Amino acid sequence: MTLITGHRGARNLWPENSLTGFRNAVTLGVDAIEFDVHLTRAGELVVIHDATLERTAEAFGPVQDLSAEARRATLLKGTGEAVPTLGEVLEVLAPHAGIDLHVEIKIDETGRPYPGIAARVAAELARFGVGERSYLTSFDTSVLEDCRLHAPAVSRLVSVNAAWAERQGGLGAFIERVDGLVEIVAIHHALMEAEWDLIRTRLPLDRLCVWTLNDEPAIRHWLDRGIGSLTSDSPDLALRLRGAVQP
Repeated sequence: MTLITGHRGARNLWPENSLTGFRNAVTLGVDAIEFDVHLTRAGELVVIHDATLERTAEAFGPVQDLSAEARRATLLKGTGEAVPTLGEVLEVLAPHAGIDLHVEIKIDETGRPYPGIAARVAAELARFGVGERSYLTSFDTSVLEDCRLHAPAVSRLVSVNAAWAERQGGLGAFIERVDGLVEIVAIHHALMEAEWDLIRTRLPLDRLCVWTLNDEPAIRHWLDRGIGSLTSDSPDLALRLRGAVQP
């Protein structure tokens, strides 16, 4: 059965990476919830997608410049909620043992990994007892290598799209490079379609995730192919379609 992951909670239904979105995504019955983590200079692990604030928060500037006080005063658009910490998100999600967590470790606004972030994230997962049902995820293989070093028991997922694959010497070379490093390879739907014949010779279906699918024909297409998992901004739609096409 194809597993359904709610992207940034369920960003087509509620504000992305918000506590409200995570609480509501749980009620949909998703198999996993994906969210993003940055590290501030003040030492807080904060859950927000972009390396800068302006798209999703009522503030401007780099996320890493937030002091703890400023973070508590910085509201996510449409929520009245402060930008959450990783601990606050895990307080919401940890009690729901049937839901996996896809924790994407982000890079800063200059494109550099945050020093020490992998160890910090792994420690929080351990503190909440969710390491066994979590995936540490990134596009950056150096970040995932740090994850393996600091949290070898926590599963890992790598993401790739066409532009990133090209910079890595092509998708085939990239898949070979991550062999043994990750359990799941998450591939953008356009690249997955374009390279399907290659992908199927390199990876079993249960190690593949396709992202980000939001329309009915695309979701049906990948459900019919029996892909291991799919990520959606509209996981309610994906769940409904899975019920219609799969036992």
